[in-house]
Amino acid sequence: MASFAAALELHRHILSPVYSPDFSRMNPKSAPRTLISFSSSVRFPSTHLSNGRTSERLESLVASASNKRLIGSLMNAKGLRFAVVVARFNEVVTKLLLEGALETFRRYSVKDDDVTVVEVPGSFEIPVVAQKLGKSGDFDAILCIGAVIRGDTTHYDAVANSAASGVLSAGLSSGVPCIFGVLTCDDMDQALNRAGGKSGNKGAETALTAIEMASLFQHHLK
Repeated sequence: MASFAAALELHRHILSPVYSPDFSRMNPKSAPRTLISFSSSVRFPSTHLSNGRTSERLESLVASASNKRLIGSLMNAKGLRFAVVVARFNEVVTKLLLEGALETFRRYSVKDDDVTVVEVPGSFEIPVVAQKLGKSGDFDAILCIGAVIRGDTTHYDAVANSAASGVLSAGLSSGVPCIFGVLTCDDMDQALNRAGGKSGNKGAETALTAIEMASLFQHHLK
């Protein structure tokens, strides 16, 4: 009889919102070893969070939402000043690149008076001039435009590598963005395709990069 009463008591507590049986009223021999309590106030995580990757993505989204994000604007170019260092060597290509850059400046509200064009003999001479212009404090970004086309000698590799490392060094030493816009191509057809042909105009792309970087430095990294 006592066992039957204990069973009824246990059944009643299991069906209640909170399962916390009172084993003091039960036969000690029939009491289980482990006590388990389930509360209706407990809210278990959504099944979507049981996946580790989903949880990590949510944590990443929360973290990114609280971070401060700095980015340059293409729509805020007024008042920014630019210098364009352009090589005369392979002028049939570099002239098209320069035209693409200048047209892009106009399209994004950069006044002609705020752009200074400096010509140099070849791409090898670009870095030293870019560094000098950057250190002058007169410009917010420097465009470096040239074209190096592969020949039968190693001269191509020497000039291309020197131009790339030199432009990087100019930017680092002057603290002003120096944008690398020197084409390094296998032949003239490839160069022309990148100077307004089917591959677009890399001079225009260089100008866009210059505007964004100048805006970033001017408005966020002063």
